[in-house]
Amino acid sequence: MKKKTINKNKFIQIFKKAIDIIENINDLEALRVQYLGKKGHIQLEINKLKGISSENRKDFGKLINDIKKYIQKEIKIKKLYLEDLKIQNKIFLEQIDISLPGRREDIGSMHPITQNIYYIESFFYKLGFDIIHGGLEIEDEFHNFEALNIPKYHPARNFQDTFWFDSVRLLRTQTSNMQIHIIKKKKLPIKIIVPGKVYRKDCDQTHSPIFHQIEGLVIDKNINFSHLKWIINHFLNDFFNKNVKIRFRSSYFPFTTLSSEVDIMQNNNSWLEILGCGMVHPNVLERFNIDSNIYSGLAFGIGIERIIMLYYGVQDLRLFLKNDLKFLKQFKRSRYY
Repeated sequence: MKKKTINKNKFIQIFKKAIDIIENINDLEALRVQYLGKKGHIQLEINKLKGISSENRKDFGKLINDIKKYIQKEIKIKKLYLEDLKIQNKIFLEQIDISLPGRREDIGSMHPITQNIYYIESFFYKLGFDIIHGGLEIEDEFHNFEALNIPKYHPARNFQDTFWFDSVRLLRTQTSNMQIHIIKKKKLPIKIIVPGKVYRKDCDQTHSPIFHQIEGLVIDKNINFSHLKWIINHFLNDFFNKNVKIRFRSSYFPFTTLSSEVDIMQNNNSWLEILGCGMVHPNVLERFNIDSNIYSGLAFGIGIERIIMLYYGVQDLRLFLKNDLKFLKQFKRSRYY
């Protein structure tokens, strides 16, 4: 029988040329199948064993096996190389330049309206006032008007000025409504401030349909107008961080008598109305069985947006409502806790 053999060097040389040009895993797998698959070159050589004499079969089989092991080894090495190369390329494409400065995350802060509410609260807290948060923003006619001695046909009840849900319910027009709730529930004496949102049909450069008020109320024995003047004077001096020139100008509010508007002197030497106040009307006290011959009270209402516009020199109230961070982050009080 004719002796059959295989040129190992030539076989390996052809394989090496083929594997050297492989650049990805898919092509490498195709080469593996071409040489080691069921119908590959190695299997074709193995099939020749049947036609080889028994004395030559062992040497031929060993030769094929050596070539097969070599190919398996080279494919494994090439596969590890290509996988590592793929990882390196991915790392290169996704690398982070650690020499670049980090991205700064801006830390948020409280809105200037909230800051100033806290600032005002801290002042009155030191004077012994209780701070009543929350309160009913949807109110009934009795607590918002009638119990505050506001007549039925008073302009404040007009549908053009007030947000009514029906003939009885409305969005409160003032935090004074909380006076009535507190008087009904709290034992005398009373010394409170009530910060909160109020609603009126008004919108322009200095007015908004929704704004913030702080209502102050003191009911005790021997309370008089001099107490009210002392509180207002010290509050305004503290808020504006200077001695401000103020005047009390006679006015009218249905739920107070004496009633007064408080004006401050501006830099241009003109007076500007800044808040309203007065002595609690005896009718309000008597309605809830508080003897006005024994007890008296004072009340004041502070429009938050109004005084912070004056403090910061802002001309348009609407700027506080636009969520413009460049505008809002300019303002910070030194004490708002």
